[in-house]
Amino acid sequence: MKHNVLAVVLAGGKGERLEPLTRDRAKPAVPFGGEYRIVDFTLSNCFNSGVRQILLLTQYKSLSLDRHVATGWARFFHRELREFVDVAPPQQRLDESWYQGTADAVYQNIYSIEKESPELVLVLAGDHVYKMDYRDIIEFHRAKNADLTISAIPVPLDEARGRLGVLAADADGRVVDFEEKPLAPRPLPDDAGSCFASMGVYVFNAKFLYEALCRDATKLGSRRDFGRDVVPQAVEKDRVFAFPFVQTGPDGKKRGAYWRDVGTLDAYFAANMDLVAVEPELNLYDDNWTMYARRPNSPPAKFVLPEGESRGCALDSLVCSGAIVSGGTARRSIVGLGARIERDALVEDSLLFAETVVERGARLRRTIVDKGAVVPAGWRVGFDAELDRSRGFFVTESGITVIPKFVG
Repeated sequence: MKHNVLAVVLAGGKGERLEPLTRDRAKPAVPFGGEYRIVDFTLSNCFNSGVRQILLLTQYKSLSLDRHVATGWARFFHRELREFVDVAPPQQRLDESWYQGTADAVYQNIYSIEKESPELVLVLAGDHVYKMDYRDIIEFHRAKNADLTISAIPVPLDEARGRLGVLAADADGRVVDFEEKPLAPRPLPDDAGSCFASMGVYVFNAKFLYEALCRDATKLGSRRDFGRDVVPQAVEKDRVFAFPFVQTGPDGKKRGAYWRDVGTLDAYFAANMDLVAVEPELNLYDDNWTMYARRPNSPPAKFVLPEGESRGCALDSLVCSGAIVSGGTARRSIVGLGARIERDALVEDSLLFAETVVERGARLRRTIVDKGAVVPAGWRVGFDAELDRSRGFFVTESGITVIPKFVG
């Protein structure tokens, strides 16, 4: 793609609903699928779409995210060809405060955006999991002569309620209504159980974006947020269109696309579990759309059969490099980089982050074990919520237990 599209990735949110996984890391830096960070999906989409000028806006607990981008992503871009992924903490060029909202984050970086003279600005969330060719929405945006285009996807009402922006569009795709995180989302005309939800993917004409942000910055009572302020105001008087996100299957037919907002522990856990299905909706093995990540120098995964003991095995699971399954079993689980499952231990429907250890005879069910934590021998986790809480673990409403980093 010509150097006329700049991507701005919003990666500075606190991620409070993902606690304790975000206790000391930014939400986009949370591990996903064993070998990735959440932000890798947005960055891979940019790279594969030919969008090679990326500004990553950070704010809270950004150290691990900064390191991940610097060590894992800088090598893919060539500054001499005007390709880059730059991590930008709050510059306070226009204001002494930290970012007040998503729109304010971009507004405070107008100088850096203008310096690249883009024709279009692609504003993206750094905490969603999906595969998308941004060239499609950019082509749609130009064909509609739009000021702003919003990528949208049908979502069940219960998933959107209080969590996602919901919009309505006319027959031509022009947005006629937009509501941010409504408690009573407007259902689709042909599907009363679903609504048309924003994916947090915006294409702006650069000049229109500058004007909209400057106008919002001077508006009393604005929350400086795209979904709550900038987008609804644009819908009232500007050319705002909805791009229906679909994917083309191997048979050439259009079908519903995979997109997940992993902003809560339950949603995050479910999206990871999607990957261990026999035929996962999100295909990480697609050679035509590689998902990139920082690859550590680790040995291959190892499955051990100690003499006279049960064999180490993994069923319907993802096992990352450096992991050792030594006489234990993983079922429908993700075993992270360098993780260990010892003799007679059983890990079911669970996520083990990097360098975790499940000691001999321990049992895990529907559990997330954060980096470096050790599950002591013989423990049962995920079977008794009150017992788990008494040990200092977090348990979600749906019964997912989270063991924080470096416990044990």
